[in-house]
Amino acid sequence: MTRRVPWTLLVALTLLVVPFLGSRFYTFVATDIVILALFATSLNLLLGFTGLVTFGHAAYFGIGAYTCALLMKELGVPFLLAWLAGGAMAAFFAAVFGFFCVRLTKIYFAMLTLAFAQIVWAVCFKWNDVTGGEQGLPNVPYPDLEWMDAVPLLADFRVGDKFFFVALVLVACCFAALRRIVDSPFGRILTVIRDNPERAQFIGINVRLYELAAFVVAGFFAGLSGALFGIFNRGVFPDFAYWTKSAEPLIMTLLGGMGHFWGPAVGAAALIILNQQITSYTEYWPFVLGLVLMILLFAFPGGIVGTLAGARWRLRRRPVTLPKPASDPVSRNA
Repeated sequence: MTRRVPWTLLVALTLLVVPFLGSRFYTFVATDIVILALFATSLNLLLGFTGLVTFGHAAYFGIGAYTCALLMKELGVPFLLAWLAGGAMAAFFAAVFGFFCVRLTKIYFAMLTLAFAQIVWAVCFKWNDVTGGEQGLPNVPYPDLEWMDAVPLLADFRVGDKFFFVALVLVACCFAALRRIVDSPFGRILTVIRDNPERAQFIGINVRLYELAAFVVAGFFAGLSGALFGIFNRGVFPDFAYWTKSAEPLIMTLLGGMGHFWGPAVGAAALIILNQQITSYTEYWPFVLGLVLMILLFAFPGGIVGTLAGARWRLRRRPVTLPKPASDPVSRNA
């Protein structure tokens, strides 16, 4: 039995090198990729492993961001507790919304998730006393990172670099937890529901209950990513919960490879790097970015990771041609 490569640990250790390159821009882009990779991977639990198409995943991203920002800015709650509270609040609303959504299927499920997301956005946009309304919550503080000065090699880093280290460790822990969930019996039941929900119901699986559980877990991790993004962005705004924000993890998942665990993370890196490069060269970046994404999706119909996995599978199945044995000269002369 071959042991699985610990990709989560290897990728995290590789990314730790980024702040040592000395470029603030590289650290900024790496932080953006790490946080949004978690957002996209949480969606993949629904889209790729459970077969649930949702257009309102940004609602839990926004709820987590607002919860963490309010606790830290207004109440002075420590970062770690506020961060976990953001995920817990997102999971709570995911349970409430999911209770109604999982009763529907296909396009009706997707449209109901969009409707709930728009309700969350409207509340964030209009509740001026709590959310700040259209102005949002600016000046969200960074967590207290002075303790990192005692760590060798970290004392001279900027605050943004130190936050990158914190975000990277937390997101790596989230990825490890999501990996365990996907590989658990619970995750395998989700794939059974994705492939054939009617057959799963026939063999005794409570399809709605498992879909609701997946909905809550995905909402929890989306809330955690939103909480990190609010601090990284130094502000939380209603656009975090708008329906267009839900399109970002969807595009990342499709671009990287739906149903592959590392697909959304690869798609997040590809989309953010493409966006950064294209916007620096032309003012018509939305048109160019859309054209590039269309080409990539046609060139890699299974996503980047899906295409690479398919090529690897075909290479392994390629028949090996053995050389013909040399003819026996004795028997030939006979």
